[in-house]
Amino acid sequence: MLNNVNSKIKEVSKLNYKEKIFEYWGPTPDEARKIVVNKPHGLRDKRTTLKEAVGKYVKDGMNLGIGGFVNTRVPVAIVHEIIRKGARDLTLSMQSNSICAELLAGAMIIDPDRVSIKRVELAWWGYEIIGIAPLFRYLTTNGIIEVDDYTNYGMSVRFKAASMGLPFIPIRDHGGSDMELVNRGKMIECPFTKKNVYLLPACYPDLAIINATACDMYGNARLFGALCTCPEIAMAACHTIMTTEKVISADSIRQYPNLTEIPYPAVDAVIEQPFASYPGASYGHYWFDMEHIKMFRSLGEEFRKTGDKEPLKKYYDEYIFGCETFDDYLEKAAGYKTLKKLRAMDEGQPIIV
Repeated sequence: MLNNVNSKIKEVSKLNYKEKIFEYWGPTPDEARKIVVNKPHGLRDKRTTLKEAVGKYVKDGMNLGIGGFVNTRVPVAIVHEIIRKGARDLTLSMQSNSICAELLAGAMIIDPDRVSIKRVELAWWGYEIIGIAPLFRYLTTNGIIEVDDYTNYGMSVRFKAASMGLPFIPIRDHGGSDMELVNRGKMIECPFTKKNVYLLPACYPDLAIINATACDMYGNARLFGALCTCPEIAMAACHTIMTTEKVISADSIRQYPNLTEIPYPAVDAVIEQPFASYPGASYGHYWFDMEHIKMFRSLGEEFRKTGDKEPLKKYYDEYIFGCETFDDYLEKAAGYKTLKKLRAMDEGQPIIV
């Protein structure tokens, strides 16, 4: 009897979800292609400041593609600037993230007139070994945001499809499981094999935000360690803001062309910002500051349990609104000794710059 009830619930859930008229949560494939084709593709110096780049490319209602993976090579410096500028009704699209998404969620909680999230399409939002993401839990439990949920592979290939200019991509997973109930994919009969195949809609962000290991002034970027779906996200997006741990010469890029993971046509703005993923890690540069991550997470957990947003607000007032630049934040939140220690903890992972 219970199995029959559960089966009925699944059927109703699936029907309600799939009956919705499909729309891309961002530009359509044709709209994205038009923007990308009409961008200038010549070599030009794209170095700028975070404030100028965010002021130019971040808009209300946009789909924001967040690079990195959970706490690794995440674009924290760009997110700080977005929070200072303000952006409302955002759609967040990402493979897996924690710090950046939680920072935007916290900004929404303390001042929804400045920053707000309308919905999120993702594979994962959480801190992994440190624990779940309390602010994401709060937003979903209270029905504040809409969630479109995919597997890790599924979300990565959605960006891959967009990077190829496709409207969708067929995959082997998702189908025949509860994943069909929580995302906007569709099961069809393959016209060639006559077997079922699950189709995922491509994900086209209006703007990708990425932190690279190194890049030249044109935006040709190297990513060492895990790629974190960053090449796909950058190539899928209409525009890309890229921070980089180090700007290197174009001659170095030409010397090792096979190391370029993100090509310059996909990048619109380059900002050299050491420790741009702090308190996350960047392979070859520095390790995680687990104490700072735990401290920020604890503020989110306190709010979730008590409803008291003052401790969370104090964090933003001190570390984001109280800082003019990301360097000011690094000095206030970490300081030289901590940053030196985090560099040493990375143990000199091999990179070529």
